[in-house]
Amino acid sequence: MAVATTIAIATAANRKLSILRPHFCTPRYATSNPITHFRHGHLIHNVCFDDVHVKPHLLLPPRAFTVDLIQDAGASLLVGSAAYALVSGFDNLTRRQIVEQNLSRKLVHILSGLLYMGCWPIFSTSTEARYFAALVPLLNCVRLLVHGLSLVTNEDLIKSVTREGKPEELLRGPLYYVLMLILCSILFWRESPVGVVSLSMMCGGDGIADIMGRRFGIHKIPYNKHKSWVGSISMFIVGFLISIGMLCYFSNFGYFELDWVWTIERVALVALMATVVESLPTKGGLDDNVSVPLMSMVTAYLSFGFQP
Repeated sequence: MAVATTIAIATAANRKLSILRPHFCTPRYATSNPITHFRHGHLIHNVCFDDVHVKPHLLLPPRAFTVDLIQDAGASLLVGSAAYALVSGFDNLTRRQIVEQNLSRKLVHILSGLLYMGCWPIFSTSTEARYFAALVPLLNCVRLLVHGLSLVTNEDLIKSVTREGKPEELLRGPLYYVLMLILCSILFWRESPVGVVSLSMMCGGDGIADIMGRRFGIHKIPYNKHKSWVGSISMFIVGFLISIGMLCYFSNFGYFELDWVWTIERVALVALMATVVESLPTKGGLDDNVSVPLMSMVTAYLSFGFQP
């Protein structure tokens, strides 16, 4: 009799628990650790302690967001520090007369943009990563505006990035340069060959054209006596090679896949169009830091297509 009473009580209790269970615990799954897909392929395992289910969507996204935020903020700080060190290093070389001013200015032109673009993979996969990356040239943009308007004086900065050592020059070529870095970062980012090729032509191609033209530019282009054949040829070759190299770099990270025979033809076309635009007379007109990347963007856009 006692045994029968115990069984009846246990049955009633189990029935009561079975009624309450759906309100407090999730149904049993075929697998012991179901998986929730969350943000770019990361796999988050659900957790259950003593039949009390903790919902992952209440806890994990804020944590993942914080991780991305920390990574992007740290990457911005690292890239900004590297850019500052690069410019300061060439300032020091110029002061010691190890590197002449014009050469130092163009080396900064070439290396700073390529260094910035080469650091894109260290940013997170979040949609906000491109904006954190754009903070670096944006801060430099503010710096150029402050010094270009003579609100603050920095002779070393002026000498390192201007032709004639005038503060107002900072508001032209150098300012256009960082604005193009911002534009390509936000508009194209690392998932599109368009931005990669455009910055490669502006930084590498246009930069090397000035260096080679000043040293070996004896034979001038008929329609522009300020440009030389060796400068234009150097821009085409070096800009093409840097563009292909940067495309290989980002392709190895898996940001895009390319048919390389098809890609080489189109990059050659972009390099040719950018070289032609750079060789045109622009005295008092459109700056090369605007015309070269814009022409590269248009040509690359028509060749590769737009992929934000």
